[in-house]
Amino acid sequence: MGAILSSKVDSNGKVIFEVCIDYEEAIQLSGLLENVHLFSEDVNNIKTTMSQRGKNEATKYFLIPKQLRKDLRFSDEAFCQRIDTKTKVIFIYVIDKFKMG
Repeated sequence: MGAILSSKVDSNGKVIFEVCIDYEEAIQLSGLLENVHLFSEDVNNIKTTMSQRGKNEATKYFLIPKQLRKDLRFSDEAFCQRIDTKTKVIFIYVIDKFKMG
């Protein structure tokens, strides 16, 4: 888990952040420095559940809350990333808006 140490707005209206994260979390970026998104796990205002199906409930599903389903269609592919912290597991799913349907 990290923290934003400072921020400033440049002349183009972009916000420049100085961040500090644990080494293990930095390693999970695999050296990639573009298409990086910042989020806070404290902004978790929509509650959802997980569902289990199949033999011995071996298949797990993340349910998409009704509030987030608007204009969402199924796609051929989605990408998932798992982020492990000391106390939590965070799953991030990425779906291309322009290839949905």
